[in-house]
Amino acid sequence: MYSIDKLVNELCPKGVDFLKIGDVCKIIPPKTKIKSVNYLDSGKYPVIDQGKDLIGGYTDEEGAFPKDNYIVFGDHTCVVKYIDFEFVQGADGVKVLKSNENTIIPKFLYYCMCNVRMIADYSRHWSKIKEESIPVPTLDVQCEIVHVLDDFTLLSAELSAELSAELKARQKQYECYRDKLLTIDGKEYKLGEVAEFKTGVKPKDILEKGNYQYINAGTTNSGYTDVKNFKGEVVTTPSRGQGGIGFVGYQKNEFWLGPLCYAIWSKDENILINKYLYYELSLKKDEILKRKNTGGVPALNGCDLKTIPLNIPSVEEQIKIVNVLDKFKEICEDISSGIPAEIEARQKQYEYYRDKLLTFKELKNEG
Repeated sequence: MYSIDKLVNELCPKGVDFLKIGDVCKIIPPKTKIKSVNYLDSGKYPVIDQGKDLIGGYTDEEGAFPKDNYIVFGDHTCVVKYIDFEFVQGADGVKVLKSNENTIIPKFLYYCMCNVRMIADYSRHWSKIKEESIPVPTLDVQCEIVHVLDDFTLLSAELSAELSAELKARQKQYECYRDKLLTIDGKEYKLGEVAEFKTGVKPKDILEKGNYQYINAGTTNSGYTDVKNFKGEVVTTPSRGQGGIGFVGYQKNEFWLGPLCYAIWSKDENILINKYLYYELSLKKDEILKRKNTGGVPALNGCDLKTIPLNIPSVEEQIKIVNVLDKFKEICEDISSGIPAEIEARQKQYEYYRDKLLTFKELKNEG
């Protein structure tokens, strides 16, 4: 920050010129456009469109922009991308821009456009953003600002990668311990011999917020209610629907049980404790999926679910195993919830510094 402040004070102490975005760049028309239905998973050229992902897909069609420095603006989405490699333009809604490099460095223009606040409704936005005025200091100052923002972007990306790697390592460690602990010698049972089953009903009112989760088909709750119909400390697994069958959840608190979900709990906790049942069934996804009916909407009959084999050691061993797995699960969940929060904090910090670095006093013409 000090070196930039020094440059600004030395080279533009009275302020800098402000120019419209549309006056410092030009639109480069594409030789070809690729519709999303024609994207390939791999190919000769990446396709750059107005989506959030840097690369939308690939194509083997000719007509690529040659390697250079471009800014790609999503006319509908307001997504701004900096591209310095060969690419083919995606379908409509994309503006490929080249800056006047005698006036503004391409990467500096990119950062300035990222700093323009726009509401991304599905209308055309180029006509608006091209009228936005941005600061245009000397090329030396622009270069230094780009250098700082590039470094900050790289550090944020490295931190995100480190956090994601840490989470992945912890999850693998957790799975290793879980798999090892749950193969301890025990007595073989069928699920129906040691557990009770029940499905619920649809609540009268499904809320966006409420005192109790509504647990039905799917891998997350289906809403909330202000009333409950089931106790806590039970296992749940969907009985019907796309995508949910095979998922095993544990409801620690009281909740509303829906019609497309089984609640499962131990008949006798002197033989099987509910939390151990949860961990044991979590390993049985393949066994559950083998038992689903695939005709029409996938469904899982309770009588089939009851045939799943379980390995049940003594209650004392179950308690030890649950304590270990609970601690590992808590660590993984803490890291998992912490990653988005940390990345968001870094993004806000980055946007704050970007805003500060791109804030200049406007040069007043005298006379």
